Amino acid sequence: MVFEKIRELIAEQFSIDDEDEITLATDIVDDLNADSLDVVDLMMSIEEEFGLEEIPEEELEELRTVGAIVEYIEANS
Repeated sequence: MVFEKIRELIAEQFSIDDEDEITLATDIVDDLNADSLDVVDLMMSIEEEFGLEEIPEEELEELRTVGAIVEYIEANS
């Protein structure tokens, strides 16, 4: 469930038509060519969607892949 919602948010933000292209191994920066503003926007969407507190900046650096984001949400929501 978490993965599917994250995949949906990423597909919407990055205008990806085929959500199946987004896997747990997808790297937000390297694979999706996200810049720092894209990352912040995505994290804000994730925080809002899952009712999370603001993700600390030092933890943001660790959340490079879709899988890492899913694990973070499951541990913190």
